[in-house]
This record gives sequence, C-alpha cells and structure tokens, in this order.
Amino acid sequence: MSISAAGALLPDWEATADVVIVGTGVAGLTCALDLAGLRVLVVTKGAPDEANTTWAQGGVAVVRDEHDAGDSVAAHVRDTLVAGAGLCDPAAVSLILAEGPDAIARLIARGAHFDAGTGGLLRTREGGHTANRVIHAGGDATGAEIERALLAAVGSSAGVPPVLADHLALDVVLDGTGRARGLSVLAPDGRIGLVRATAVVLATGGAGHLYAATTNPGVATADGLAMALRAGAALADVEFMQFHPTVLWTGPGDLGHRALVTEAVRGEGAVLIDATGARVMRGVHPLADLAPRDIVSLAITRRLATAPGGVTDHVYLDATSIPAPVFRRRFPTVSAACLSAGIDPTRQPIPVAPAAHYHCGGVVTDLDGRTTIPGLLAIGEVARTGLHGANRLASNSLLEGLVMGERAAVAVRGDVSAATSRPAELIMMPPPGADPAGRLELQATMSSSAGIGRDLPGLLAAQSAVASLGDAPAGNVPAETVDRASVEMANLVAAAGALLTAAELRTESVGCHVRTDQPVPAVAR
Repeated sequence: MSISAAGALLPDWEATADVVIVGTGVAGLTCALDLAGLRVLVVTKGAPDEANTTWAQGGVAVVRDEHDAGDSVAAHVRDTLVAGAGLCDPAAVSLILAEGPDAIARLIARGAHFDAGTGGLLRTREGGHTANRVIHAGGDATGAEIERALLAAVGSSAGVPPVLADHLALDVVLDGTGRARGLSVLAPDGRIGLVRATAVVLATGGAGHLYAATTNPGVATADGLAMALRAGAALADVEFMQFHPTVLWTGPGDLGHRALVTEAVRGEGAVLIDATGARVMRGVHPLADLAPRDIVSLAITRRLATAPGGVTDHVYLDATSIPAPVFRRRFPTVSAACLSAGIDPTRQPIPVAPAAHYHCGGVVTDLDGRTTIPGLLAIGEVARTGLHGANRLASNSLLEGLVMGERAAVAVRGDVSAATSRPAELIMMPPPGADPAGRLELQATMSSSAGIGRDLPGLLAAQSAVASLGDAPAGNVPAETVDRASVEMANLVAAAGALLTAAELRTESVGCHVRTDQPVPAVAR
C-alpha cells in the first residue's frame, strides 16, 4: 500500500464485482440472495453471523391473514404511525408493511422456521401494538433463526455470492462524476484493497456503540453512517436513537453489549415495578407496560430520578406471574441470561434499565434503497426509509430488512443491466482513523449528553468534546498503521457529531428525542 503524490491511496490488491454489499444481517443477505446470477461480493468485518440480526429476540411484526384475530395491515400501519410520533413517511409505512407478508413467505421458503401451534404460526404482542401480530422463532431467538436460515441459503445455493469475512469496509469509492463505483477494504493482513463494482449497498446495521451500554453487538460502530457522510450522502433523523427499556442490569459497571430482555415478556404479562414494588407505567399511558418504547424508557428514567427505595440506576421487570415452564419454553434466551447473572426470573423480578438499542434515522433512501449518491444504496438499520419516524414500533425492523433487501435487489439488477463500462481509474482516499484511546470518553459523553434527555448546553459541550477526540490524529491515520480500532473510532466520531448536531437543531421533544430544555408533549398518544 502506498500514497500517490496527489494524496490518493494506491491499493495493494483489486477485485471486481457487479455489486458489493457491506453487511451480513437480514437486509444484506436477503439482497445478496435475490441477486444470484450477478457477480456479487458480500463484505463483513467480523464473522458472517456477527450481525445485529442475530441478537433480535422478539420477532417480526407482520399481518399475514387479515381474518385472524380481527387484525389488518391498516391497523399495523396506524400503530406504526402512532409510535413514530407523526414523523413517519406514510407512503413508506404503507408499502413496507403491505409487502411484508409475501416477504415472510419467501423467507420461510428459504428455510426459516417460526414457532407454530395447531392454528398456524404463534403470535404475540409487543409495545405499541394493538393486536397480537408478532411472529417469533425459538421462543425469543427470532433473529438467530433468520440469520441461520439466510446463511444456510447462501451456503447451499448455486450462484450465490461469496462472503468475505473479517474484512473491514473503509469507504465508498467514487468516480469523477460522483457516482459510487466501488469500496476500499482492509484485509486481515493489513493490506488495503479496492473492490470495483457497478453498485455499492450499505447494510451495515446500527450505531449502538456510540453509547456506553447497548444491546448491539460489537460490530455496531456506525460504520455505514460515517461512510455515507464521507461520500457526501444525505442523512436524516439522526437524532432519533431508540433506547430499549428493558436491558438486563447486573451492576453499575455495565458497559458495552448488554443482554436484552425482550419486550415480548411484557406482552406475556410481565410488568415494570420500582424498588418499592410500585408499578412504573400505571397512569403513564393507556397501553401501560406495552406503550411505545420511547415512552416506557422515559418513564423509567423519570422514576429513577425520584430515587424510590434509594435505587437510582435500575427498576425491575416482574414476570413471576408467568408460569415457570411457560417462561422457560417461551424465553430461553432471557432465561439463560438471567440465570447466568444469578437471577431466577420465575421467582424474582428481573433488574432492568434502558440502553441504546436501535437507530431510527440514517442514510436517506427512496423506497428502492437508493441514496442521494448514484450507485450507492442503503438498506436495514443504516437506512432512513421513513418507516420509523421518531420512534420505531417494536419488531418492525426485521420486516423492513426483508422488504427493503428485496426491493434494493430489483433496483440493483436494473442498474447493472443499464450500466456502461467502468472508468479505468478511481480515486481512493487514505483510510479514516482516530485514536481509539478516546472511545470510552466518547461513549460516556454521548450517554450523559445525548441519551434519554438532552439540553442545549450539554449538546454543545458534547460536540466540542467529540470533535477533539477526532483531532488526534486529524481525521486520518498513517496508511501503514491503519487498523480496525482506529477506523471504528473515526466512524464513531463522525456519527456522533452528526447525531449531536441534529439533536441541537431539533428543539422540540418528539419520540425518542427528548429535549429537557423544551416543553415535553403529552405522552399519551
């Protein structure tokens, strides 16, 4: 690897594909499978199953039979719009939810197994839903089953693209007209390569590790957001980071990836209580413990501020009303996490606290996944389609990944068939980098100033603090010392700056963006 006199990066190796996809979650793998027959390369910085999808517990919200239980796609649309606090794109909501049933049918045809009973697929209810429409797999291991099925399909189908694991995507590479024409990639041996492609698809997942505690796996370091920013793509709704209300609390030192206690536990009858045993959600919202996530997380935060019983860092989820055999069968993942922490959820309340969970905003796309940069698409959590608005309705994310993965594949096929020959030369910029020693400081700053409750002085101070963390080295590291930690830190700095700026500019409180220095609207929506 070397740098030209003009400052451009000269790659150590090159590869060529029709399409390069970054990410191996539900959106990326669905898109890849639907592109069978084209030259497709899937790039992931970890193991193929090391994706947010694997950790999704609750299920997939979808109305497969409108005659069952009186539910309908229209009702699902209404619930989504309500949860999104008026900032969803109604066209996106209607299209994605309407296409969901067929997408689920195709997923099942690919080998995914959902929990079923004598009347068909079992359904449960989660926060914000007015009907039992969430299908699940393995009790509370839905994401793991979807990931298993898609990876198995990738491994068994003729003509399906290879997955390049343990390769870190660095940046989208543009041609002289500003069109995406490839991807720079860091290989495990430290050599930087160029993948030339007609289309680049970002399916990089979330940004949970902007915060000190998150439900996201370690790969969720806002890579796609930062890559899109550096390429010049538009982002929107970046301020809307959803905090899941019930993450297993095991002590004040809880940092990094924390165990989720799925919302479906409340769907089966569990309730939130404080240290005195008082109900947290009583009188807060008509749906009580099954209110939308932003409302439940804010209610917990406010309850803790009053320090009931002297406990200020967690509340409890009381699931003891659920029969022990039912709980263990329905929630094996939650049971195992609790037992490993010395908690028997069938006999004692589970200590829980909110943690960063899902980024509702992201790279602006149309309903085919196209961004504002020609040749660049974004799907899944990294994208902002307009489905989620200011707060994601529970279990809509896996459905969005399936639907938009399929739609993006159709769009890409059209782009590839219409493409002209690629230019001989592309400009690769030096790899991004920042000192990873500042990562804990960044996460602590974001947690204190851009968590559940923000104000202008805190946001401005956080912007200054985060910017200083990107100054050493200034935006880039020497090419010979580039590594995953420095690239991830640069990506976190870029994404944090965007989130903080967006949070500063949106002065009203809406959804999961609560400005404590502005009037807070009524939560009983």
